[in-house]
Amino acid sequence: MANIKAGVFGAYRGMAMIRFCAQFGGVDLVAICDKDKESLKKADEEIKRYGCVTALYENFDEFLGHDMDAVVLANYANEHAPYAIKCLNKGLHVISEVLPAQNMAEAVALCEAVEKSSKVYAYAENYCYFAATNEFYTLYREGKFGKFEYGEGEYVHDCGPIWPSITYGDPAHWRNNMHANFYCTHSIGPLIHITGLRPKSVVGFELPLTDRMKNLGEKGGSTGLEIITLENGAVIKSLHSVAFKREPPAIWYCLYGERGMAESSRREDGVDNVITYLDEKFISYNPKPRLGAEITRKINDGHFGGDFYPMYYFIKKIQGDSEGRNSIDVYEALNMWMPGHFAYKSVCNGNVPYEIPDMKDKEQREKFRNDTWCTDPKAAKGNIAPSYSKGAPEIDASVYERVKKMFEDYKKKFS
Repeated sequence: MANIKAGVFGAYRGMAMIRFCAQFGGVDLVAICDKDKESLKKADEEIKRYGCVTALYENFDEFLGHDMDAVVLANYANEHAPYAIKCLNKGLHVISEVLPAQNMAEAVALCEAVEKSSKVYAYAENYCYFAATNEFYTLYREGKFGKFEYGEGEYVHDCGPIWPSITYGDPAHWRNNMHANFYCTHSIGPLIHITGLRPKSVVGFELPLTDRMKNLGEKGGSTGLEIITLENGAVIKSLHSVAFKREPPAIWYCLYGERGMAESSRREDGVDNVITYLDEKFISYNPKPRLGAEITRKINDGHFGGDFYPMYYFIKKIQGDSEGRNSIDVYEALNMWMPGHFAYKSVCNGNVPYEIPDMKDKEQREKFRNDTWCTDPKAAKGNIAPSYSKGAPEIDASVYERVKKMFEDYKKKFS
């Protein structure tokens, strides 16, 4: 079988995927695209370490014209769906970084593009592939827990210290304008992936926007909470925050079934350590990675090795290998994202519950074909959602000037 020719859109977040494509057998890295010349230069320097020669593009449409089979989307989190649709319409396989869409109109269009193209669409929710969440997946699919009854997921990452380096002092940056429930698939996704159950309804909550985040230019709620009811009646509680004071970040999951339970540790090694209660016994241990630590570290160790697996299973699915079944398809991706989207609608309407559609059902999803409600003015097309349910604060231009200066100082330090 000929090697898959892959291109990467987004040289900053896409660096882990670039390293994968440069090293993993069966893939040829043929093109990289980024509007930032400095990011392209760093990517070019990186791939030359592996003996690769790759075309570099600053314009996406020119990049899309390159001879390739698959595209990695590692661009801004609120812009994945339109580019995924362009790639699918071009006849290219797509793996999309977090998130899959930013409004329901995009979600409908994305489903239809996937169905029409018959190409592989994969969602790179790397938190599903940590050692702990993989262990939960294996045990659950072996029937060790029995019927799923309740679960919790937490993603708490104090982004204040790194806010200048990820928003650049840009008042229009998506992170400065996202609502609290938007960035939800790190906490919800693993439990959806483990159980394979579809979310049916959700109630959302938003915590107050903190002064320390306003002083960095954020205009959206910093913390979101969802209470999600699944198709079997089980409930998931999901918490995600970019502002809670905590170091290191807290990545934590628990799962309760009719026969037992499991949870990961909240310590720094929480993605590796698990505690199970099965057969009337508590056991604490570090599970083995799916493919062994050596291969994942050799290719890349981004996000505790979690960046390796979405790419690995994406390639396997393209190749028709049975291991490709572990890849996350478009419907599962949207099942991870929609609870956050509808949770924010719940927040904006007095915390009332919202039904979540089955995106495989064309009749159900048709209702949302023209629903552009989101916080991005370009995508909302007049149906703009507030970045903060209580009213976005007015932030003086001097705040963004100060943050931009902090970003420029950061670049000089690490250049």
